[in-house]
Amino acid sequence: MQATSNVGEILNMNNKLHCTVSLAQINPTIGDYEQNSKKIFEFMSSENSKSADIIIFPELALFGLPIGNLISRFPFLVQQNLKWINELAKHSGKTAVAIGFVNTENINNETVYYNSLAIIRNKKIEKIINLSPLQQNTMNLCSDNTYEINGTKYLFLNSDIENIEKNINKFNTTNTDIIIICKSLKTGEAASYKKHEILSNLSMKYNLAIAHINQSGLSDNFLFDGESCIYSKKGKLIAVANSDEEILSADIYNCFEKELINITYKNTSEFSLNYEYDLERTYKTLIKGIRDYFAKNNLKRAVLGLSGGLDSSICAVLLTDALGKDNVLGISMPSALTGNESKSDAKNLAENLDINYFEYEIKPVVNTVNSIFNKMFSDIETKWNCRYDKSYTQDNVQARSRAVYLWGISNEFDSCIPIATSDKSELYMGYATINGDMSGGYAPIADITKTKLFALAKWLNKNRDEKNAIPENIILKKPGAELAIDIKTGKPLLAEDALMPYEFLDEIIWRIETKKQTYTEILKSDFLYETHTKITKEQKKEWIDKFFKRMSSALYKWSIMPPSVIIGDYSINKAIYKHPLTSRIDYKEKSAEDIAKLFEK
Repeated sequence: MQATSNVGEILNMNNKLHCTVSLAQINPTIGDYEQNSKKIFEFMSSENSKSADIIIFPELALFGLPIGNLISRFPFLVQQNLKWINELAKHSGKTAVAIGFVNTENINNETVYYNSLAIIRNKKIEKIINLSPLQQNTMNLCSDNTYEINGTKYLFLNSDIENIEKNINKFNTTNTDIIIICKSLKTGEAASYKKHEILSNLSMKYNLAIAHINQSGLSDNFLFDGESCIYSKKGKLIAVANSDEEILSADIYNCFEKELINITYKNTSEFSLNYEYDLERTYKTLIKGIRDYFAKNNLKRAVLGLSGGLDSSICAVLLTDALGKDNVLGISMPSALTGNESKSDAKNLAENLDINYFEYEIKPVVNTVNSIFNKMFSDIETKWNCRYDKSYTQDNVQARSRAVYLWGISNEFDSCIPIATSDKSELYMGYATINGDMSGGYAPIADITKTKLFALAKWLNKNRDEKNAIPENIILKKPGAELAIDIKTGKPLLAEDALMPYEFLDEIIWRIETKKQTYTEILKSDFLYETHTKITKEQKKEWIDKFFKRMSSALYKWSIMPPSVIIGDYSINKAIYKHPLTSRIDYKEKSAEDIAKLFEK
């Protein structure tokens, strides 16, 4: 989303002369009071802020968010943040400054923590507003959420975008001039796309100016949108920020209308392979996520295995753009099954990106491990007579040997972590190796499906400054891990032969996540894949059955994936989706009659 200024009619809201509101959109780090306070002090001391009536920082700007279980485990952190807020107050002047922090109260001999605002002015804390409780099952004692300065009355709310109206109605808005929404929105949340429409309509309905202060930057898996904004009481957008740190200011009584453009959101009721509308946003989200994660965790360098396949190639491009080519190391680690084409594709990619590159075979490690395994398994077999006729041991030995190389490099060289290159489609199916390709300190593409990655690869080749970095052969060839031989062809097993066509697989994911369809509904649905490729009912059922069976056994893998930036609302990232690992869910729903028959037996 972007905005452009149109110099037009000044929107004079009433007879008041002026009121300049400044939204200080910063990128805080959880628990880093010193740096967060430094940012707050610099913003409130800047020339742009001196003429403002009030400067407003994001929720929990001093502490950072999400808080998780930090304050229940380390309550001293709350006392520390109180010391910092008091010190900031001593440096305040005539301009009011609203700063998000963690407040604490003793209620009925119980310590209660709040997501609060401290309004500081003239070297003291003028008011504390407890926006919402931070603990579950804690009653929110409705505080006075208003503040008045220079004849303008503010109402502060910590509300989800969809619930703003319900929260507004809890307060008497008589004489209120502007509502401030102190609620940080994550990139890709559905609410972030609806925000501007909702705020515009509410400002007109209540005849009030409305502002939303957001934060920017990454916190673990969450990237925050930025795009703080201010609307006049006529529902006109008068100021909007970008996604980075900045101060956004507007006089809510004398302001120029801005036109909101380029709202890139496609809400479709049908599955589509047309991802073009979302690829630029996806790319920017991934780059900001990588850059911020590395910076906030004192990391500088990344090492990853280059297989000559799509996933590792896209990861290499993203890391190069985010960290710089000198800070990326690609390692080709061929096995006995790795084809010359894969090796040359990996090398060509590295040369196109001009990143550091080496090739080391994993054969010595695999042979050593196998020699030990052969003896070990034979010994164990004398005690246990349950050995598999066919196992994935050899597949996993190869994948884990590569991880040993990558972790070794990261242990030897400063500020370096290995990269996990698994994608969302394969994670759903468990088609990824624990301590193998899942192993790493960060997983850039774990929230992106394979069909979207194919589209992203083409987009990257067209839209980066250095065009066509990803060799065309990588985009055109069918993915495969080159870990096992397909007994039908005698060649390395392709991923789609082990799973199903990615187009079909990704539509199952879409139907589960977006449409919340049941097994039966999915089975009865017409798939996009079927419009161009004829398949039997038996084949379709086999693929859908395979999906649910493999998904059920892959749940624990989701829980141990490294951090990865969440791209959209629907994700299996453990930060937002909790699926019980110990469960036995029958996804084939039973009718009441079927259940009754079970009792008859």
